[in-house]
Amino acid sequence: MVAKGLVDKLRSMIGSGAERVALTARGLESLRVQLRECADGQGGEVSARGRAARLAETYLSLNDEGRHRFLRLIALEFGPNPDKVATAHAAYQKAVGTAEQWKTEAALRGAMRSSRIRILTQFNAIPQGVKFLVDLRADLLRYLEQDRELAVLDRELESRLSAWFDVGFLELQRLTWNSPAALLEKLIEYEAVHEIRSWTDLKNRLDSDRRLYAFFHPRMPAEPLIFVEVALTDHLAGNVQDLLDEQAPVFDHRKADTAIFYSISNTQVGLRGVSFGNFLLKRVIDDLKRDFPKLVYFATLSPMPGLAAWVRKHPQALDEAEVPLPLDELSTGTWAADRKLARALNGPLNRLAATYLSSAKQGGGDSGAPFDPVSRFHLGNGARVERLNFLADSSAKGFRQSFGMMVNYLYSLDDIETNLEAFASSGNIAMSASVRRLARKK
Repeated sequence: MVAKGLVDKLRSMIGSGAERVALTARGLESLRVQLRECADGQGGEVSARGRAARLAETYLSLNDEGRHRFLRLIALEFGPNPDKVATAHAAYQKAVGTAEQWKTEAALRGAMRSSRIRILTQFNAIPQGVKFLVDLRADLLRYLEQDRELAVLDRELESRLSAWFDVGFLELQRLTWNSPAALLEKLIEYEAVHEIRSWTDLKNRLDSDRRLYAFFHPRMPAEPLIFVEVALTDHLAGNVQDLLDEQAPVFDHRKADTAIFYSISNTQVGLRGVSFGNFLLKRVIDDLKRDFPKLVYFATLSPMPGLAAWVRKHPQALDEAEVPLPLDELSTGTWAADRKLARALNGPLNRLAATYLSSAKQGGGDSGAPFDPVSRFHLGNGARVERLNFLADSSAKGFRQSFGMMVNYLYSLDDIETNLEAFASSGNIAMSASVRRLARKK
């Protein structure tokens, strides 16, 4: 009953605005003792869960500095025992080639397993423990920017989360206007690509010519992990404001031959590096093909969130593409109201975007992964850069990050595996002939 009470309190604290406290020296020493008991596995299962719940409750009650010290304590004091590792390694080296080799290998593997893993696993076992660890890693990633000694804990926690969030455990759900209100509120909160401005806006995105799918983990049933918004159309959409227009007539989805993925949002910062977006798209495509056999084309209308940042690092790209405006003016979007100037910018901005998608790399060299994160995602899933769209996103964010440019990535079902293999093995970027020609123009 004590453990249940603590767990109920923990459940109420997750996501609450409870006032946080500092971690005193005495409190730090108490945490060290409790964590040691946790790492040593003292007591039975009920005792372990109660202890883990109390530690989680303590963590959630701490202010930012206290949480940082809590995580440093786990990272720095609960690694493998160096002496045990050395002894086990020596025994393994001595046994190589003998009948004892596999036994000593197992012993070495056990010696290298850190106590941090046991602590994280006990947190995972309590109700709300999965959500607790996801949020804990979100904190950890923030601290990691200034404290690299936390990297070892981050690697171990990411590895655990990757196993616990294996796609085989995830559930695909279609969300509709009839889904629980609390869940719909989460969509408004988590939408990361195109802000949901109102309930009317959300209702439009859930109408009969739209679909919205999300992945859920059975231990986090009220928290979508990632969701994708789809428009059913009869053309390759080239303007996001048109797609989001609440006054536009509802398209007859029975006539649809094209599915446009226009927004994909990861919702949990703590799951950064845990990849399941590619599985989401594949599952959604299968689901759409089943419900709408007439669908032939599967494509995105995607932002280029890194374009302006890349131009800022490579200002000569503007001259090479013959763009007549400086970066600061391009980013404001005020030029779009001048029809003559907009016509003059159409060709240059298309050339700039084509060059960016074809040659901009992480690290600034001539090889490596694409600079643009959205491009990395879709190319890494076997898509093709199909078409560039001028003035496709006229929002302030659209101009600020990509001068209003957007891009269609096409998922040609016959070519996905070929494109994926070529991209993975040699970095080859699948592009339509029209975009490739633009990239070559100077």
